[in-house]
Amino acid sequence: MTTTAPANTAALDHSRDFLGHPRGLYICFGTELWERFSFYGMKYLLLLYLTKYHLFSDADGLGILGSYAALVYAMPVIGGLIADRYLGMRRAVVFGGLLLAAGHLGMAFEGEQARLIGDAVQRDDSALQVFYLSLALIVMGVGFLKPNISTVVGKLYSEGDPRRDAGFTIFYMGINLGAFTATLLCGWLGEVYGWGYGFGAAGIGMLLGLVLFLWGQPLLEGHGEAPDDAKLREPVGPVSLEYALYGAGLLGVLAVWQLIQFSAAVGWVLNGVSIAVLAGLVWFLSFRCNKVERDRMIVLITLTLSTVVFWALFEQAAGSMTLFADRGTDRQLFGITLTASQFGAANSFFIFTLAPVFAVLWTQLAKKGLEPNTPVKFALGIAQAGLGFGALVYGAQHPNEAGLVSAWWLVLAYLLHTTGELCLSPVGLSAVTKLSAPGVVGVMMGTWFLATAYSSWVAAQMAALAHTPAADAVDSLGGFIGLFDQLLWLGLGAGVLLLLVTPVLKRLMHGVR
Repeated sequence: MTTTAPANTAALDHSRDFLGHPRGLYICFGTELWERFSFYGMKYLLLLYLTKYHLFSDADGLGILGSYAALVYAMPVIGGLIADRYLGMRRAVVFGGLLLAAGHLGMAFEGEQARLIGDAVQRDDSALQVFYLSLALIVMGVGFLKPNISTVVGKLYSEGDPRRDAGFTIFYMGINLGAFTATLLCGWLGEVYGWGYGFGAAGIGMLLGLVLFLWGQPLLEGHGEAPDDAKLREPVGPVSLEYALYGAGLLGVLAVWQLIQFSAAVGWVLNGVSIAVLAGLVWFLSFRCNKVERDRMIVLITLTLSTVVFWALFEQAAGSMTLFADRGTDRQLFGITLTASQFGAANSFFIFTLAPVFAVLWTQLAKKGLEPNTPVKFALGIAQAGLGFGALVYGAQHPNEAGLVSAWWLVLAYLLHTTGELCLSPVGLSAVTKLSAPGVVGVMMGTWFLATAYSSWVAAQMAALAHTPAADAVDSLGGFIGLFDQLLWLGLGAGVLLLLVTPVLKRLMHGVR
């Protein structure tokens, strides 16, 4: 018998809410908190690990970082499609969580070998293959988990529910609370005590998130179940369709294992996947949408494309900004010397301290009819990302006697990137659920992350331009500042352009806010 998820009108009953939102929101909040703990716990260590232990050049290390980041954000296109059509969000999240836990534990094992052997060694090919396989498990795990946990959040709210944007902002606050604690703890453990400790702590976090999600299933009220349980039980060779899909996921891990080692090949794959997605969307817009759905989808596609600029700037955090913190920054704050990777926690700290402010701000402005529409919020976010690099360019004009820039300029850059992120990212996740045509919400959520994949790959290529072989701090600083100056004007220009086309986009949204 075919089973379907309960109608979203069930969300109109607020009797089971907690603090004004569905209780299931807090299960998703906690699950994503621990998943992001695991993800960010290793993200800011990755480039430093490659350059300081495996002795990669900056360009080679950034190539691996870019390939990994691009695949992490591209894979949700496939994970979202499989969940929409077959597995349902719940099964996809559980499978993704198991892959993530395995990947992080593999990183911990390989990192522990690095600690035992010592930091100043030549590349060990066998150790590198364990490392690449672990990254592949993480990539595939994120692909199954990331788009689907966000989609479950959207399903907890009925269409037109004014709490939706605030709910996504709370959800986003959980993401960054996990990222903040992970970056401080795992960054400190990894750089001070050994890479394996940092990566291992990240793996434990993922296991905790998976346990929480399984425990909280009743609070999700059936949202995220498979569209057709009977179809999943149909045989595909010697196994059911469900287990065949899991097997395909494991084969995907093997493919990513090889692909992640070649940055140029990742670029080709991104091109191919993007062309296929765009062709599918053109077909869908032409034959499966009415006029209102088509117009709204056009707005969503435009906004998604605009995020490529924002994330190309924002994703410098784990690349050029981490190297800048390591080599060009006086890392003392309040008399404490931070590790380079710990500066990544600044973004997360500002997110979870400012997210409630933005949630209240949007709600209060909406009540007064003054809330900026979604395209305006996007334009503001992109411009602020550019201004963050302006802070670094200005700060570089006033180095100390050693040629190092005060850490406060790096903190200010993260603050501006964060306010830009709060204008764009949680609002964007909500826009996907509001502007997508029925039946393709998961695919469009995956497409949102595909745009981020391009951004991450481009960000790594940009960061490599700042590399200089000079050991002198002043010469090294010049390469970074030249890059940051270009990113300043790129962000400002893109923000102004999007602002100019906002009136057209607003009309095409047909009243969606």
